[in-house]
Amino acid sequence: MYSSKLVLGLWPIAGITTIGVTRDDAKATLLAAIDAGITTFDTAYSYGYDGESDRLLGECVRGRRDCFTVMGKVGQRWNEQRERIVDGSPQQLTRDAEASLRRMGIESMDTLFLHQPDPKVALDASAEAMARLQARGICNRVGICNASAEQVEQFAATVPADAIQCPLNLVQRESLVDLIQPAQSAGRDVYVYWTLMKGLLAGKITRDHVFEKGDSRPGYAIFQGETRRRIHDAIDRLKQLGREVDQSVAQLAVGWAISQPGVTAALVGARREEQIRELAGTRVLSPETLAEVERIVVDVT
Repeated sequence: MYSSKLVLGLWPIAGITTIGVTRDDAKATLLAAIDAGITTFDTAYSYGYDGESDRLLGECVRGRRDCFTVMGKVGQRWNEQRERIVDGSPQQLTRDAEASLRRMGIESMDTLFLHQPDPKVALDASAEAMARLQARGICNRVGICNASAEQVEQFAATVPADAIQCPLNLVQRESLVDLIQPAQSAGRDVYVYWTLMKGLLAGKITRDHVFEKGDSRPGYAIFQGETRRRIHDAIDRLKQLGREVDQSVAQLAVGWAISQPGVTAALVGARREEQIRELAGTRVLSPETLAEVERIVVDVT
């Protein structure tokens, strides 16, 4: 297994935008990931209306903390109306980091990310707060997510940005040049998300699939019209390639992402244990397979 290049992202099991998640399924998914060899987990203060992600992760890592890498995020929260709030104020970042640790029942996180820049708070002030959290031992390293290249550098001018998180998948590649190459040059770790574009690139969603009420995915342009049709054309060809190289469409899509220069690991989400067991079998693609994936995607997107 190539799980050192995979991180289990816990947003899907938080139960906010993924329909039908149960606590038992969520915990089973976490335990299946551990059983499959995945040792790094990505949580956030805002993953769940009441810290569901943090609490579940804590149940699985407490007592054997040295075996796992925990990445957390602060800077987003939910208000009483269950509306997402961005809050990068130093006081709130501090409170949320402390609360996440209490929820998990651990003493520190390996990496703590600013979830996203807050347009109402100077980024320097948020970065200074992250530096103070690091100095206190709340985390060993700090990073930033959902930021432009300019914002990453502004953040890094105040506190060393050890890592970034950014989107990357077969059909959305802008981050390769805009964010990943500069991060690689600066020696930063890069964790990429949306590698399966919320399940569309997993090869399981059919052309005529009807999403359940409350599912957020139909709102994304990639799930609509001609764009979605072309992606399904690519998926059909990836299925054929997958049969030849003994990889599923999902494994090829994630494998493409972790094969890119500068990518440290891919954040993969799952809501059921069979999903994470499949993804744990992902491997870095051979040059020949990587080239064929590129040809397929270029032809139809």
